[in-house]
Amino acid sequence: MTTICVCGAGTMGSGIAQVASQAGYKTIQFDVNETMLQKSKASIYKTLQMLVDKNKITAEQQTNALNNLVFTSNINVCIADIVIEAIVEKKDIKVNLFNQLAAINTPKTILATNTSSISINEIATEIQHPERVVGMHFFNPATLMKLVEVIKTEHTSNTVIETILQVCKQMNKVAVVCKDSPGFIVNRVARHYYLEAMKLIELNLATLETVDEVMENAGFKMGPFKLMDLIGMDINFGVSNIVYEAMGKPARLKPSIIQQQKVEAGELGKKTGKGFYEY
Repeated sequence: MTTICVCGAGTMGSGIAQVASQAGYKTIQFDVNETMLQKSKASIYKTLQMLVDKNKITAEQQTNALNNLVFTSNINVCIADIVIEAIVEKKDIKVNLFNQLAAINTPKTILATNTSSISINEIATEIQHPERVVGMHFFNPATLMKLVEVIKTEHTSNTVIETILQVCKQMNKVAVVCKDSPGFIVNRVARHYYLEAMKLIELNLATLETVDEVMENAGFKMGPFKLMDLIGMDINFGVSNIVYEAMGKPARLKPSIIQQQKVEAGELGKKTGKGFYEY
């Protein structure tokens, strides 16, 4: 494995591309939106320079990482050993992208999805050679968070799983293999972290600032409201809905009306300047 293509130049895609380039892989950053590509490029350059300034990496390591990066809006450039998609959380759009990539790559190219909640089994069944489709779920920010959920579908070959585990190791990540299921492991467990926090607000039992402060002092690095703002309200709310539907709509997993209102108002968190907090 020498070349990784990361599709999607948003916050997650940028982070994954930086991690891959720092790990020594030739990294192709693809997005159809040129503006997003330029933002991704500027963000990666800025972050790498900050790491040099803080003596986290050397100037040589910075140069090597930058030399590994290619930014493109031309899908025909996306020839790689592994493709990691980090685009919008819509199954049909992901399937369409993978089929375009399958047409220009060999059957051995691994197609990894960074989806946080969509059924990877369902994605794989619509792709030629479904045995090479796998989940590779990074966490935000991908440059700092160690965990990667490696999700095996009914079709994924053992060779693909072993390869992805080696790639995670080279990226200095901690990989955990799990079967495809609603929310996988982290998002299945974490739903209650968000939903119960919002329930406290709905019932006027505490302020969101108090909830965040309590949870941070209990050992969590970030309170639920700050974390939702960081992840993006639309993404977090979308995951809640997908897990809720896939699990048969249990009352304990019902998405919060408070978060729905935030999404409808366009108050998506840090990326829009306002969520539960203002930035």
